[in-house]
Amino acid sequence: MRKKLLFTAVLLLSFLMGRADEGMWLPYSLNGQNLAEMQALGCKLTAEQIFSFNQPSLKDAIVQFGGGCTGELISSEGLLLTNHHCGLSFVQKHSSVEHDYLTDGFWAKNKGQELPNPGLSVLFLSKVEDVTETVLNGVVAGCTEAEREETVAKNIAALEKERKGDRKVRVEIVPFYSGNQFILFEYDEYRDVRLVCCPPWGIGKFGADTDNWTWPRHKGDFNIFRVYTAPDGSPAEYDKNNIPMKSKHFLPINLNGVKPGDYAMILGYPGSTDRYSTSYTVRNVIEEEGPAIIDCRTTKLDNYRKHMDADQEVFIMYASKQASVSNYWKYYIGQVKQLKRNHVYERRLAQEEDFKAWVNKDAQRKAEYGKIFDGIEKKWEIMDEINKAFVYHREAGWNGGEAIAFSRRFMRINRMFAEKADKADIKAAAQMMKGSVETFFKDYSMPLDQDVTAALLGLFYKNIPAELTPDEIRKVGDKNGGNFSAYVAKAFEKSIFTDQTRLEKWLQKPKKLDNDPIYALSMDIIESYNTLLDRYYEAQNLGNEGERLYMKGLMEMQSDRNFYPDANFTMRLTYGTVEPYKSADAVNYNYYTTMDGVMAKYVPGNWEFDIPQNVRDLAQARDYGRYANEKGELVVNFITTNDITGGNSGSPVIDGEGNLIGLAFDGNWEAMSGDLSFENKVQRTICVDARYLLWCIEKVGKCQNIIDELVIK
Repeated sequence: MRKKLLFTAVLLLSFLMGRADEGMWLPYSLNGQNLAEMQALGCKLTAEQIFSFNQPSLKDAIVQFGGGCTGELISSEGLLLTNHHCGLSFVQKHSSVEHDYLTDGFWAKNKGQELPNPGLSVLFLSKVEDVTETVLNGVVAGCTEAEREETVAKNIAALEKERKGDRKVRVEIVPFYSGNQFILFEYDEYRDVRLVCCPPWGIGKFGADTDNWTWPRHKGDFNIFRVYTAPDGSPAEYDKNNIPMKSKHFLPINLNGVKPGDYAMILGYPGSTDRYSTSYTVRNVIEEEGPAIIDCRTTKLDNYRKHMDADQEVFIMYASKQASVSNYWKYYIGQVKQLKRNHVYERRLAQEEDFKAWVNKDAQRKAEYGKIFDGIEKKWEIMDEINKAFVYHREAGWNGGEAIAFSRRFMRINRMFAEKADKADIKAAAQMMKGSVETFFKDYSMPLDQDVTAALLGLFYKNIPAELTPDEIRKVGDKNGGNFSAYVAKAFEKSIFTDQTRLEKWLQKPKKLDNDPIYALSMDIIESYNTLLDRYYEAQNLGNEGERLYMKGLMEMQSDRNFYPDANFTMRLTYGTVEPYKSADAVNYNYYTTMDGVMAKYVPGNWEFDIPQNVRDLAQARDYGRYANEKGELVVNFITTNDITGGNSGSPVIDGEGNLIGLAFDGNWEAMSGDLSFENKVQRTICVDARYLLWCIEKVGKCQNIIDELVIK
């Protein structure tokens, strides 16, 4: 019997090795198959050590960071590790030409030097509950999709309000499996989060756009913050009397490094996947949505780069904005390419044909699932008509130029005029915008925004049919042959939203905004967008039921399959191993990169590949200390077979004993189709090696205070 069990384990291990490990699993409901696979790969932890509400567990070290990333505690005093690109906007807010923390880095040598970050919070998960029955209460057979959505939304709002009560917690109810299940999550929110260190640009942003989403990488993509609490340990707003958090659990750091086959586990908050979607969704991304986003963001980035390269002050202002726009610009380029290369559309079509054949073999299945594609087809008839215009309204319209986007914040005040509100109330509402105005103009370049706006409006006019284009854009484009330069220049000269002095003067004596050219344009775009939105909701009502039933039917058809839910920014666990991969014929990638590769990419004065002098000196001297591997190399990045996506940025890479071995920050080019279809042979997670992180802290930042605070094994 023992020999049989050993043989089974060897077979399972041989099957698991050499492939990427699909699955963003719910860590609070790991089943026997998950645990068996994890143990076969090298996990020595119990389910309770990973996730528990009854005792400290890995779960207690993991946070939602800043509303879009993941972070983890790495000391008993609330030190929090995340990615450089996750914390970049907060570092940027502290930076100036005189104190250029973006270029030079920031290193707090003691707690008194740590910098507060208004608006930044982290969430710790404290409760999980399946509330499907309550959420679907009142949803009856035969109701329309719109009626179902209304009932569900009403039930969710009431339940969230009831569970939150007067407590200072975050309560969210989230749909799973296309709305077939609903789970409640409760979080403790901590709002005093201070910047501890940020490596210089030549480490944290090394490779920038050129290397983004590719392997091999050579990037120290990390920042460190600290969570503070009230003196009694409870969550609190920033206060000088707050104290460092007493961590319920934190991750020790393993200094031994990694080798092929080593177990790697990631806990974090992946943002969004759509792996159970139909072929219609895949085709839309390839033909409409992806190319539209690429065109708009290429135009925006070209104008950003022109102004950023010419002026260091503008570079500091727009470093975080440029990175945000660029990240998903390159993502969509890669996604469209790899969806085609990996034949995802064709594979999805084949799955649908298998599903239809399975349905038609049984009368009961035919009654339940036989007509679901009728509604899905009708949905996509509408979406095919409007989707490109839908993207352009967002990317090139109301979220294109910054002044246009900012003017929308004043809609409530303008409505108060239409509703003939009391003048004192209007003025009070205007005064409440003062902080937003100061924040906006702190990082605003009018010449840059003028060029961006003119270029995007021209692109909008050129690429979208007249009947789907906002009236003002169509009229101006028709009049000027598609050139918006003069129109935008005049609008920027007159608008209050492009000049801080004019806008602050307006705050003192507010009046209707209907005649402001930027505000008027913004409202015209929104009116046009709302027309499309009505069509969008019509499409969703036609197709949502079919897509929900398709998900249900797939799970029934493939009853022996271990289904995980699509990512939705809730805590997930993914497990795998450290592995190299073959990306193409005769192209084989090693599993790690070193400081030698960083130096080989060095280009003096280049914004993507420059390296600080002290880093070059350390590399030339090979001053790597205890952080070198057995070959004397300083390992910078490594890759694993883990399954992650956006939102997992900053997630810890954990070994089989619960120690930190790296920091996840990206995926690879060959698997950019991964949000729609996981690619077992080539999908990889790119990670900062923990030894490189520690070397940067000790040797580059000279922060022995941080090293002393960590538990290093």
